[in-house]
Amino acid sequence: MTKKSLVFPYWVWVIMFTVIPLLLISYYSLHITVDGERVLSLDNFRRIFESTPSLHDENVSIFIYLEVLWRSVRLAAICTAFCFVLGYPIGYILAGKDFSERNTLIFLFLIPMWMNVLLRTYAWLSILENNGILNSILDFFGLQKQSFLYTDGAVIMGMIYNFIPFMILPIYTILKKMDHSLIEAAQDLGADGRRVFFKVIFPISVPGVISGVTMVFMPAVSTFVISFLLGGGQFVLIGNLIEQQFLRVGNWGLGSALSMILIVLILISIAIFSLVDKDSESQGGTLY
Repeated sequence: MTKKSLVFPYWVWVIMFTVIPLLLISYYSLHITVDGERVLSLDNFRRIFESTPSLHDENVSIFIYLEVLWRSVRLAAICTAFCFVLGYPIGYILAGKDFSERNTLIFLFLIPMWMNVLLRTYAWLSILENNGILNSILDFFGLQKQSFLYTDGAVIMGMIYNFIPFMILPIYTILKKMDHSLIEAAQDLGADGRRVFFKVIFPISVPGVISGVTMVFMPAVSTFVISFLLGGGQFVLIGNLIEQQFLRVGNWGLGSALSMILIVLILISIAIFSLVDKDSESQGGTLY
């Protein structure tokens, strides 16, 4: 059996589930139906960038679809930042554990990932609802109950819970392979703990950080299940908007155009992250 024949199933998979769907989305985004016929047009993209009068002030125009896109990017960026702040110390601690302890902790982190994202998100409903766990704790201490559900904060917490393993594991993988003789050399040269971290450990872990940021930001910016359940439909993100256009409204043209814009946004993000990763690698030799 030749190497080319071994690659054949891979190419079949890519063509069926990547190339063909992309071609279909491109086709529907660039066509509209006129008198029952498909006509080449940019109306779907033009509609996305059209402004409409505000419901509160007719003199103020708003870009509805662009506002939804901006809200999606903003919440995804906040989620990614929190995942980094929380996930980096966890990945660092895991990398320093003994083999048995490390595997046990990793196993505990991976257990929730075995469940469907829908079930994991439903669990947060019982935590954040008016009579949920958090409000029960506040009531126990005599504090006023809060409205946690159907807010940006609830959506962000759901995103962090679902996507933080994607930040922890790449960072842990990089730090686990780190050559500890570099740390010993820096300490022998008089570097304190802070300088060792910022001059040795963190630069080494940058590829893992970039991978983690990419793996968290991409699903966060396109999610629709988390925002639908925890946002109660009040906080529509780009994923919800695309889902509505395809499954509820039946406007495949506009849904495809929104999907194309989201794909371009994701590709730009990947290019930026890759550029940062290459810059960090090229400067790696001058950091120690």
